[in-house]
Amino acid sequence: MRRCEAYQLGIAIRNELEGSDLVTAFENLDHSIDAVEDGYPAWHPAPLSFRAMVFSSVFMEITGDSYAEFTRRLTRQPEVASILGFSRVPDESAFSRAWRNRFDDTVHEYAHAAAHFVVKEVHDRDISAPEVRPKTEIVDDEQDDTDPVEDELFSQEEIIQTTRLARDHAFGHFDSDRATNASYEDTQFFELQTFMGMVRCGTAQGATRFQYRRGEEYGPHGDIHLRAVKQFDPDDLVDGFNETTDRLISVIASEASFRRPVTAAIDITTIPYYGEVEGMSMVSGTKDRDGRAFKFATLSIIGQNIPLILAVEPVRESSKWDENPSNQIHRTVRRLVRRAKEHVPIETVLCDREFDSIQVFQTLSNLDVNYLIPKRISSSERDVLEQMEEDDQEVAVESASIHVESGSHPMRLLYVPSTSGEGTAVFATNLRVGPEEAESFCQRYSRRWQIESEYKSIKGDFLAKTSSKDYRVRLFYFVFAVLLYNIWQLTDFLLKAGVDGEMDYAPVLTAGECVELVASALIPHD
Repeated sequence: MRRCEAYQLGIAIRNELEGSDLVTAFENLDHSIDAVEDGYPAWHPAPLSFRAMVFSSVFMEITGDSYAEFTRRLTRQPEVASILGFSRVPDESAFSRAWRNRFDDTVHEYAHAAAHFVVKEVHDRDISAPEVRPKTEIVDDEQDDTDPVEDELFSQEEIIQTTRLARDHAFGHFDSDRATNASYEDTQFFELQTFMGMVRCGTAQGATRFQYRRGEEYGPHGDIHLRAVKQFDPDDLVDGFNETTDRLISVIASEASFRRPVTAAIDITTIPYYGEVEGMSMVSGTKDRDGRAFKFATLSIIGQNIPLILAVEPVRESSKWDENPSNQIHRTVRRLVRRAKEHVPIETVLCDREFDSIQVFQTLSNLDVNYLIPKRISSSERDVLEQMEEDDQEVAVESASIHVESGSHPMRLLYVPSTSGEGTAVFATNLRVGPEEAESFCQRYSRRWQIESEYKSIKGDFLAKTSSKDYRVRLFYFVFAVLLYNIWQLTDFLLKAGVDGEMDYAPVLTAGECVELVASALIPHD
């Protein structure tokens, strides 16, 4: 219970850090510390708040400040002392005495667990928080802190069983349509693909290493694996992913949060390609003028729900080396949202500036979902910004309307202070938002960082390497990596669902551990 409350405090701080600084994050905290007790008796003449001293310890552990450095910080910024709950600035010795005499081991553990969770989350999720200390300074301590609670809650057998259950809901909808008398079952190709993602290697090397691990006769050779992968029709792969997603959602359908409309994020990720582009219609240019890549669009659940990817869509763009028509990004958005809505109700969609298009705005309105999308600055937005500067305004809301062939709807342009601390950001939304709520409403856009974290995990933990020019191979590898990511998230949820009480903190399994367990669980068993 104590450890869970420590992680809950860490989660609260991390959530507040999205779009604000560390001091503001502590200012907005409304968190009790009932899990730990004051080491001083009630009659002890301790004028300094116990809660303030605990929060100060967490703050120092997050920043890496010494007692002297923290005292100087409070002296220079007395408002920080007030935010933490002090009526006056304590001296250096007060913090030292509290840690030695007032705090017992449970308070020490509580402060470390909460603070180290924040440090890890900030660096793993690339949250902008320059005051947070480097992760390398706490990683060894964090490992010591985290492992015991996992060992107490989950046995290796429970983890393997739950991973196997998640696996059983994922791969049944993928069929290569190969002959029934083929030498290898589809499952064995899935196992090899998982192993290749786990060890981050290519097909030939992966197959050789896999045979060494499982036996020379067990797994297919690299060329056989690639031939089998090419048997999966691209359209069938996307359909299979959709059916698999429906199965995964059905496992957690009883979870109340999935009966409520969710917030989703749409984005496009790139897989670099370095070969010849002639005849490669699915290879696109990148922001780097000379870059080339395969592109995939995804729609993900974000916020407080399980971060699953609900839909995958290949992106086909026009390039000078092909005859593709101009990319209609709104059609990609339409397909993603329609497929995702088959699984869960969607309330709001967040997209980045790449989706700033009146066709995208109208498409989302036609699909009966709300949107929040940053705007590119054109002459009309620049005029408003100049007027705001003249009027000394920080926030403004302008009414507008969209009129295209597929329909029309009213919208708002929200001008709010940029979370980077520089200038003003402009967002488009189809919700009725007034000036007094515009800034807080736009803060929800910071939730989009989750999708960047997903891409980092998919490409870093689950995507096998390949230099193949065949698009069928590229699509299979990416869809399979997304499936493994979803299995990781489902496994983590199923393990936590068996724990009494709330347990909303870092994953029980690392991505690498999950991949290894899935690979072993895929071995056909009696």
